[in-house]
Amino acid sequence: MSEQYDWRAAQERWLPIWERLDQFRVRPGSELPRKYVLDMFAYPSGDLHMGHAEAYAIGDVVARYYRLRGHNVLHPIGWDSFGLPAENAAIRRNTDPAEWTYANIETQAQSFKRYAVSVDWSRRLRTSDPEYYRWTQWLFLRLYERGLAYRNESRVNWCPQDQTVLANEQVIAGRCERCGAEVTKRTLTQWYFRITDYAQRLLDDMAALDGHWPQPVLTMQRNWIGRSEGAEVEFEIEGRAEKVTVFTTRPDTLFGATFFVVAADAALATELCAPEYRAELDTYLTSVKRLSDIERQSTDRPKTGVFLGRYAINPVNGEHIPVWAADYVLADYGTGAIMAVPAHDQRDLDFAREFGLPARVVLDTGAADPAQTGIATSGDGTLVNSGPLNGLAKDDAIAAAAALLAERNAGHAAVSYRLRDWLLSRQRFWGCPIPIVHCAQCGEVPVPDDQLPVRLPELRGADLAPKGISPLASVPEWVEVECPRCGGPGRRDTDTMDTFVDSSWYFLRYVSPSDDMRPFDPEELRRWAPVDQYIGGSEHAILHLLYSRFFTKALYDLGLVEFTEPFKAVLNQGQVILHGKSMSKSLGNLVDLGDELERYGVDAIRVTMIFAGPPEDDIDWADVAPAGAGRFLARAWRVCAETGAAECGGGPGDLAVRRAVARCVHDVTELIEKRRLNVAIARLMELTSALRKAIDRYGATEPAVRKGAEGLAIMLSLFAPYCAEDCWAALGHDAAAGDTVSRASWPAADPALLVAETVTCVIQVNGKVRDRIEVSPTAAAAELETAALASPAVIRLLDGHRPARVIVRPPRLVNVVLT
Repeated sequence: MSEQYDWRAAQERWLPIWERLDQFRVRPGSELPRKYVLDMFAYPSGDLHMGHAEAYAIGDVVARYYRLRGHNVLHPIGWDSFGLPAENAAIRRNTDPAEWTYANIETQAQSFKRYAVSVDWSRRLRTSDPEYYRWTQWLFLRLYERGLAYRNESRVNWCPQDQTVLANEQVIAGRCERCGAEVTKRTLTQWYFRITDYAQRLLDDMAALDGHWPQPVLTMQRNWIGRSEGAEVEFEIEGRAEKVTVFTTRPDTLFGATFFVVAADAALATELCAPEYRAELDTYLTSVKRLSDIERQSTDRPKTGVFLGRYAINPVNGEHIPVWAADYVLADYGTGAIMAVPAHDQRDLDFAREFGLPARVVLDTGAADPAQTGIATSGDGTLVNSGPLNGLAKDDAIAAAAALLAERNAGHAAVSYRLRDWLLSRQRFWGCPIPIVHCAQCGEVPVPDDQLPVRLPELRGADLAPKGISPLASVPEWVEVECPRCGGPGRRDTDTMDTFVDSSWYFLRYVSPSDDMRPFDPEELRRWAPVDQYIGGSEHAILHLLYSRFFTKALYDLGLVEFTEPFKAVLNQGQVILHGKSMSKSLGNLVDLGDELERYGVDAIRVTMIFAGPPEDDIDWADVAPAGAGRFLARAWRVCAETGAAECGGGPGDLAVRRAVARCVHDVTELIEKRRLNVAIARLMELTSALRKAIDRYGATEPAVRKGAEGLAIMLSLFAPYCAEDCWAALGHDAAAGDTVSRASWPAADPALLVAETVTCVIQVNGKVRDRIEVSPTAAAAELETAALASPAVIRLLDGHRPARVIVRPPRLVNVVLT
């Protein structure tokens, strides 16, 4: 036995053996209970980083645990390999994006293997493979046939740096979530998924996820969907036959509407504007287009706007109120128009004060008149100046106002959502082509299924530079095709899909990744899905998770899947930071994972990541100690090595050691089930110390130590696979013959050993602790009272007198009350 544990030698020794044994492949035809454990897609932007090290260590613990518990585990791996980073890298290097992408994938694949992630390599996916995106296109066409994919002209978010549109979810504080450039607006014809059709189902079905998904994730999704109850109100506009509908959560305040506002950049503003006011609107619109949505909605900016020369007619009182165009109303929110109630909405009041418009109080909250104070009043109150609504409380008034609108055929109670349809068009090359041909005669024509995939042409960096339209538009031999319907000239759609489309269904493909007849085998899907445990970052709480839920529900409605939620349980890991800040090149505080692995070894990094705290907490690399994790692993190895080298004695062994082992197995099992992984490692450290003391006291031949060492090796394999395999081999198991620790069975805790022989009973006199005695856990009250009164400390304080009373709480407490 070597004096020092050599982790480098362990890594070199076991990696080729594991690869040869291929022991993490799904067992086909097995009748074992199944578990589907999935880590979120990796993006191949380079080698693995510190965030990968945490996320994949956590997922690997869960997958290894279920295997040891006797499950057939599906734990696949893949790459979300389309997207802007690859395209931008190709532009810088003047290469094809595929070259950069697939080189990085191979680098990451080798790093995943080195990191001992127990995945089934036969199922790996790459979303940029034509064999994969063929089925992305096929699914798009099924949604198109259902009316869930459509094309529409609208004002969209535009990233001027990446030269592409962005979904609302990809705009963070007015900037592109990918490159940080300030987002502007453009009017473009784009492709959308009709996710709003599923808004209520997405909300309702979260009830089944409570307790299984992180509460912050569910809260973020609820807020993003943003259900609001209120009413749709139809306003007549002078000189216009068609009414304009607005949604309001406060129809009870309709009598307080003193003007009407339209988003300056909405088509409706131009439609409503009187000819003599058109020049003023055009000038104003030029200034509005320079502003971001964040700036427009800022409460600090002075309110601006122009009168459109028209009047709207309030349907509840017939009052004619002026129509204005303003920047504080957004074109893509609701109908792009609002009724302004300045006395009870601060933005409306600020606008009214800026332009001398009236503010009429219709809700008496007891506050001073907003027209005088400049402070709008909202919330609960009693309706005033509101005709038939006078005297009603808010909730009653809302219902009465909705009924009044319905009676006058001017509106009705309604529900509105903040959620907008998913904008999926991207004006870039490296993405899944949209399988639609545009024909002058036939319009939009789906590419027939037997012509899928629509493959990307080969392009290099010089041809990929952003031009405001997709680079695919500059490849005539790709764009110009026959119309699949009439045979006449047609043009392919040159936009590509948002990469979130690729990742919204990949978990379904993993069940049958080689199927070339359909996106997934229904029987295999029935066998494995939905995912039992999903692991990934909380930054995907809205985008990826919401889109995956929508896709699953849409495919359920199409009869393609038999479940409506993709992931039974979700676990979010925190970030790995340094000195309280996110790691980044610009801050100069990046920690290189490769350097850390070379310095401390894979197992020490994995243990450090998990031991640092609960999975959802951030890890500050400045506060952790990989060297300490290495010392713990060396101690565990030495216990197993000394035990394996000794001749094991007969009999069950020392009772105290057996109890310590049983307690550890019980606790670690419970902690893994609850995903309290850091505490599970602490228990293994305690067991290692207990076994060390037992060896020092009884010698390595002690039978209970042998059993404890085997249990330690098995449980340790979740966190430190290389060290655990060395421990297992030291205990006499032949891994070369397939007897690896990964194929062992999870240790069982004898329930009889978990029952304590004695417990400590505290003896108090007048509430103060005077003694402690060891008693049976089943000791009766009378027995405990007798034992307490026999305590020398109690006898001394009683001084020959009888106690006034004795309070007994079996088996932990006796309180003797003196006279």
